[in-house]
Amino acid sequence: MPNNSTASNEPVVESSRSKLAQSFGGTVEKEIPLDVEWIDDAFYIKKTRFGLYTSILKEPLGQHFITGATYEGVLTVSRWHLKAVQDGSLDDYTRVVNNGVVGGKL
Repeated sequence: MPNNSTASNEPVVESSRSKLAQSFGGTVEKEIPLDVEWIDDAFYIKKTRFGLYTSILKEPLGQHFITGATYEGVLTVSRWHLKAVQDGSLDDYTRVVNNGVVGGKL
C-alpha cells in the first residue's frame, strides 16, 4: 500500500505574491497641487527639497513610492514597479537578503 503521507522534516514555505502596499515606506503627501500632471493616470513626480525626485501615487492618494536622483530614473522605475506588481512578476526580480529578525532570547 503506498504511503500518501504529506509529513516531512522540510520546512513549509508559504508562497505569496508581493502586493503594492508592501512597497510603501510610510510617507504620504499631504497637499497635492491641483495642476499636477498625472503620468499614466497612476502617479506624478515631484522634486524634493534635497534635489531628489519622488513619485507619488494616485491610489492610495498621496503615497510616496519611488525616490531617485533623476526624473527619468524615477519615471522608469515607477512604471516598471507598477507593471511588475500588476502582472505578478515582481517576485521574479526581488529577494530578501536579510529580514532583520533576531532569533532567540535577548
